[in-house]
Amino acid sequence: MDTAPSAQPLTTTAPPAGNRRRVATAAALASAVEWYDYFVFGIAAALVLGDLYFPAGSSSAGVLASFATFAVGFLARPLGGIVAGHLGDKRGRKPMLVLALTLMGLATTGIGLLPTYDTIGVAAPVLLVVLRVVQGVAVGAQWGGAMLLATEYAPAGKRGIYGSVVQLGVPIGVVTANTVFLLAGAFTTDAAFASWAWRVPFLAGLLVLVLAWYIHTRVEETPEFKRAEHALAQREKTDAASPLRTILRHHLGTVLLAGGSFAVNTATFYILITGVLDYTTRELHMNRGAVLTVSLCVSLTQLALIPASAALSDRVGRIRIYALGAAGIALWAVPLFLLIDTGSLLWLAVGSFVASCFLSIMYGPQAALFAELFTPEMRYTGASLGYQIAAVAGGGLAPFLMVLLLEATGTSMSVAGYIIGLSVIALLSIKVLASRARSR
Repeated sequence: MDTAPSAQPLTTTAPPAGNRRRVATAAALASAVEWYDYFVFGIAAALVLGDLYFPAGSSSAGVLASFATFAVGFLARPLGGIVAGHLGDKRGRKPMLVLALTLMGLATTGIGLLPTYDTIGVAAPVLLVVLRVVQGVAVGAQWGGAMLLATEYAPAGKRGIYGSVVQLGVPIGVVTANTVFLLAGAFTTDAAFASWAWRVPFLAGLLVLVLAWYIHTRVEETPEFKRAEHALAQREKTDAASPLRTILRHHLGTVLLAGGSFAVNTATFYILITGVLDYTTRELHMNRGAVLTVSLCVSLTQLALIPASAALSDRVGRIRIYALGAAGIALWAVPLFLLIDTGSLLWLAVGSFVASCFLSIMYGPQAALFAELFTPEMRYTGASLGYQIAAVAGGGLAPFLMVLLLEATGTSMSVAGYIIGLSVIALLSIKVLASRARSR
């Protein structure tokens, strides 16, 4: 039976404002650098990794292998969410966030230094997959830690806007990753880019280790976790002492509904930033730099839209805003690909911008919404599992499935149908979550 509780009230003794700002800034930076490291792989997968690590008889086969490796990172994300969630609910949010940042920095730098297939043979793709798995574990562990640092420090009535600073890490990561790739391509020849310049964005992963040290030494544990520690200590030898066991026994339905509600968002997002990049450059023969620039500009608009939708959710409710975004994605799926298929940069920008608006409307309140589904002693585990299930069901497979659908059907409308199907699942999941919230 699923009896997921509503959010616990925030402490009446608020942390100092300066401490809140420092924690919110650290959480936002942690999210941004983690997602930057994660996204550079997706861009590289669409542009160069297929040829360098998966040589094959056709370009589409190499891209499929590259996107399959991209998807492996998503399959590893629930593992990171489970382990970090369990330990984060028992030992604290901060240690798990520091560990996640350290893993991501080491894995991303390792990819930047990894020899290609021509140099070390089959060991190259094997090691690439291993490092991608480590990236997946790291980002699966990171989101819950950063999100809870922000939301559990939030003052009353502002959990949505505080949670949105972590969500801003996604567009910041996309903008930064695209910018670095654009600069790498602009200052080198195509041959140099394929030879060594693509590695530069990965080597920036070393900077993540600096941020991990800062959070370790300068950021305090959240007030809500400190209060929850007493309850955990009292139940240390009972079933309730295991957040994961409690979630799986009593709240699995809520976790699955959360994942179902968000899969369309993460799938559409990765289709836009990786699948469309491959489709427009390989099939529609559009300029790589121009398409990356469109993606960069569209992501910049999310920097305003995400906090705006989060702030609105603090006033009118999470579910209303969240459902509006999901419905918009469903309605825009077909027009989006009709515009992309024109091969025009202008219409690509228009289609991507409108889709990005609906994604932002969902993404802004999502951190606070997921946090409020669970009590503090199981919140890291429950929220992380819901998010990472969505990542596997949606984002990880989306670029891979997009290539398969295009190859099998010859029309982008099949991809639009895939997005619409996920939107229906999202709206049904949101409806059930809303019904349960009303009954509570």
